[in-house]
Amino acid sequence: MKRIDPKDLINISEEAVKRGIDLRCDLIYADPAHPLNSTFREAIYRPQAKLWLHSRLAEVVLLAAKRCAEQHRYRFVLTDGLRTTDAQQRMMDTAIVRANPHWTEDGPKMLLSKPGGGGHPRAMAVDIYLETFSGEVLDMGTVLDHFSTDPDDNPAARGYNGLDPAVYANRTLLEKLMIDAGRDLKTDILPLPSEWWDFRLMPDFFSAYAPLSDADLPEEMRMCG
Repeated sequence: MKRIDPKDLINISEEAVKRGIDLRCDLIYADPAHPLNSTFREAIYRPQAKLWLHSRLAEVVLLAAKRCAEQHRYRFVLTDGLRTTDAQQRMMDTAIVRANPHWTEDGPKMLLSKPGGGGHPRAMAVDIYLETFSGEVLDMGTVLDHFSTDPDDNPAARGYNGLDPAVYANRTLLEKLMIDAGRDLKTDILPLPSEWWDFRLMPDFFSAYAPLSDADLPEEMRMCG
């Protein structure tokens, strides 16, 4: 497997400031009391952790966020990007995951990747929601990080039926912004079917790279310490 050079990881918050893009990063897993960390309710990242994305995904996010702010008057809020294998293990060890082992079962209904799996430990997946410039969160039908106790009845899934039409409009807007930005940058984007907030590079791309642990990164870039 190819190795990811830490130099290819972008501090998305700093880069947005440099480019004058109205985007907000809120690393919810660094704070066990964060209202959006309502699933795990434990600290996964250290307090000084930053949100890192692989440069290929970062460019897509930055373009989509710029268009969202300029054309729709909404702000991208990013809550997770690089999730090292150390952080993935911390998630596995939380009380809520131990109580719901089906979340990590292999197959299309898996809600949480085991350490080393998926786009997050390669900085090739990102979690996003939308808010107004005044900070009002758009209705996406569920809270971010909603994990259903029944994988067959998951309102966070993109194919779920029965939600308010305004919810589908908001989900469609976010999805279209990301897919269109990826198309224009010649980078295919996969909206994860089970989570309206998760966008990643295609599996055949990210699976060619080895996942990152904290030990693979300089001290200032490590997620767990």
